Amino acid sequence: MEAKTITESQEIIQDNLDHTLFSWSRQKGITPLAIKHAEGIYLYDYEGNRHIDFSSGLMNVNIGHGNQRVTEAVIKQMREVAYVTPSCVTRVRGELGKKLAEICPGDLNKAFFTLCGATSIENAIKLARLYTGRHKILARYQSYHGASIGAMSASGDPRRIPVDSQQAPNFIHFDLPYAYRFEYGEENLLDFSVRSMEKQIAYEGPGTIAAILLEGQSGSSGCFLYPDGYLKAVRELCDKHGILLIIDEVMSGFGRTGKWFGFMHHDIIPDMICMAKGLTCGYLPFGCLMVTDRIASKFDDVVLPLGLTYSAHPVSCAAALETLHIYEDDGLIENARVMGIYLDQQIEKMKAKHPSIGDWRNTGLLGCIELVKNRGTKEPMAPFNAKPDEMLIMNKVAAKIREAGMYTFVRWGFVFIAPPMIITKEQIDEGLAIISEALKIADAVAS
Repeated sequence: MEAKTITESQEIIQDNLDHTLFSWSRQKGITPLAIKHAEGIYLYDYEGNRHIDFSSGLMNVNIGHGNQRVTEAVIKQMREVAYVTPSCVTRVRGELGKKLAEICPGDLNKAFFTLCGATSIENAIKLARLYTGRHKILARYQSYHGASIGAMSASGDPRRIPVDSQQAPNFIHFDLPYAYRFEYGEENLLDFSVRSMEKQIAYEGPGTIAAILLEGQSGSSGCFLYPDGYLKAVRELCDKHGILLIIDEVMSGFGRTGKWFGFMHHDIIPDMICMAKGLTCGYLPFGCLMVTDRIASKFDDVVLPLGLTYSAHPVSCAAALETLHIYEDDGLIENARVMGIYLDQQIEKMKAKHPSIGDWRNTGLLGCIELVKNRGTKEPMAPFNAKPDEMLIMNKVAAKIREAGMYTFVRWGFVFIAPPMIITKEQIDEGLAIISEALKIADAVAS
């Protein structure tokens, strides 16, 4: 009998399935894409098929794929020095720190370089406790801050539930409703939310709370928009009680929302900013914790007990510095703002065609369509933390999107739209046409 031949793609996929583990997945029955190369907003597999990347990887490839300016900066740095310990310095480390200080508002002038978003969060939590001498961290349900144990404990995401028994202590969660599902009227949401926060602080004891941790703009939980004035009110409560405000900009940072950082839409300045993703756009793993001069000065004469072997890795610093120049040189932050407006307009037109679209939430190019079975009752197409049997329709929608040549993030009843910031109107139209076709599946069960 003639031996069955397998394609190069099948061989690659099988090697990965046999010898590697996959995040947030059952390890059997998955069918990953085998990507050979990527350019701009497109991914290409080994069969030559093109896939439009409508979620910028994991909302991180802001400058698009294959930008050789980053490649050249990395090669140049590696030819000079690929690694030194964090106790040594390089030119690029100082230049990157200086550039970030220019971008950040107020006196957020000191950078502690990390490896990823989770390590930025972990070090922010540790530093907040060291600085204040307090122990509790308040964070939001329906938020995500990372998969390491501290960051996951801070998260309100249901992915933490399987490891609840391993949770780190002293993380307190609070509920922040979002306008689309707030039962007492959007006009009452701000007052309700601020009063709830005031009560939470009083119940926990202000003198025990080191920090409040919030995303600059909600991401993978559903792109929930803050009530106008909410972050400003939280900032005031933090100042009143000596609580630090940590803003997680891992997903919303570096122009994705049409400003350098998501919190800049809310007229506040935090005490710490956690960064990663768009800092290098995934070209190399890297993160940063930016802190105020006031916090940093506490450790002028005492040891700062933070450390990572690869902190301030010179090659990653080079990738980050070049990425920041690309944002500026190519006008990508302004393009995100303009394309975000166009995206809003096009989704509004889609609502007239698709009864399954319940809500659209977006800031710049960080958006999410929430699908419902009935616009009147707002019954979700799939509920929060949906079980497999509750995902039947959404799984079909996701499969149709992939089959049509799109890579994007579909979760519960949400379809995320967060393409690279280099995107054009024509490419937005291309992507929305694919989503529109897939939504016909959801429309068939909507009333």
